[in-house]
Amino acid sequence: MTRIKRGYIARRCRTKIRLFASSFRGAHSRLTRTITQQKISALVSAHRDRDRKKRDFRRLWITRTNAVIRERGVSYSYSRLIHDLYKRQLLLNRLFFRFIFSYDTILKS
Repeated sequence: MTRIKRGYIARRCRTKIRLFASSFRGAHSRLTRTITQQKISALVSAHRDRDRKKRDFRRLWITRTNAVIRERGVSYSYSRLIHDLYKRQLLLNRLFFRFIFSYDTILKS
């Protein structure tokens, strides 16, 4: 059998992969096999960290909201506020609390 050279199609595929990894350092931006490994690793990390970012922001908003609540009430906490809202059937978004309390602290200062 004769050898089949893939020609420009393979080169086009490799250059597309290299464009993705152009900002990587060392062999991770030069060698095709390591580029593909790093690309898979980078995409896995990006997918995982998108969820982690949402989680971190939610924790930050809860912490800030709790700080403002504790300024106002003597023995009151974020969890007790959420519990009271559920009892009164006021289903508010936690992001909405963040906007209220951040706006309130801006007016305060």
